[in-house]
Amino acid sequence: MDITQMEQITPIQLYELMLKNHNVLMLDVRNEDEYEAWKIEGKFTPDTVNIPYFEFFENEDEAFSRVERDRPIVVVCAKGGASDFVALRLGEEGIKAANLSEGMIGWGNLYIHRVIVQTPEFEIYQIDRTARGCLSYVLISDGKAAIIDPLRHTEKYTDFLELKEASLALILDTHGHADHISGAPALSELTGAPYYLHPYDGIHPFDLLPAKLVYRMLHDGMKFSLGDLLIETVHVPGHTLGQVNFLVKAPSGRSFVFTGDNLFIQSFGRPDLGGQGQSWAPLVYNTIFNTVVERIPSDALVLPGHFAKHDEANEDGTYSKPLSALWKENEDLSRLNEKETFINFVLAHLPDMPEQYIQIKRINAGLAAPDEDEASELELGKNICALSTAYE
Repeated sequence: MDITQMEQITPIQLYELMLKNHNVLMLDVRNEDEYEAWKIEGKFTPDTVNIPYFEFFENEDEAFSRVERDRPIVVVCAKGGASDFVALRLGEEGIKAANLSEGMIGWGNLYIHRVIVQTPEFEIYQIDRTARGCLSYVLISDGKAAIIDPLRHTEKYTDFLELKEASLALILDTHGHADHISGAPALSELTGAPYYLHPYDGIHPFDLLPAKLVYRMLHDGMKFSLGDLLIETVHVPGHTLGQVNFLVKAPSGRSFVFTGDNLFIQSFGRPDLGGQGQSWAPLVYNTIFNTVVERIPSDALVLPGHFAKHDEANEDGTYSKPLSALWKENEDLSRLNEKETFINFVLAHLPDMPEQYIQIKRINAGLAAPDEDEASELELGKNICALSTAYE
């Protein structure tokens, strides 16, 4: 890809560019507060300079003096309009610049599909909304599909299932999400496939109101068959009271565990997004060092619901790790096996909770119905579902 010959670059092209070392400079022309709240990141994040759009009007000479002329530049704004103007002006000054089409909105809506496993009996795919660090999964066996933790853009899943010639049989949320709007209720309404959620997460933790949505209740030990796959529900409260893991077993004996916001590649899920950090931190400890140890095979492949940094990925781009390796390599797990130390550490490393998380939980409980603009605004920025150590 020769970016010096491009006037526009799409989100997927930018993503592919950042998979390899490059000499690109990112010029972000959003206001400083928008820039500080959410930046473009990838495996090889470009050097970035923030020069707000208005500076190219009010003090153009000063703005241009801050732009390197000997590197290809990608210009980005919120929706792609202001950045297009700046890219054209840079071109007029002899500076090679490409505009990020659709801006941060397009970047935020980019989904990447990766293969976890493909066999004649079953397939598992990881769906990465890379700008937000959100991961969901599609399982296919015998022409039937299950989706775990689907995100808001339902067409990303229906189009994929049509491509794979699979019918949706099962929709599963590991918990009531706070950082993003679940696509599960909409997918269920659209396809008729049943949607399952633990009933403890059918109550808004701040408003204490029951959910107004159609779902079937999960319970610990509940099992589902999907072709050759067996899916077992393991209740692991702490991040939320209704948080579950889905332990999937294949005929070959291989096992996969979809941990949602229980275990991540780096760190683990914070206990305070329901406003009960002090009370729920001990639950997180019990879940990790008792339930997980006792019920999840050590060779199970951990498939989390989020990542904090792109360097958590494997060489093939997937976010996964055997549980046995996680015990050794996840620093927050390996050093915190004493309960009081664990709880004190957790409570001392809680990031600030974004206020929009309360509204997102209302939406995921069917207590509010946002339009597209509100939904997009609520979902701006990366997830902050792990301890603060994951973002350092």
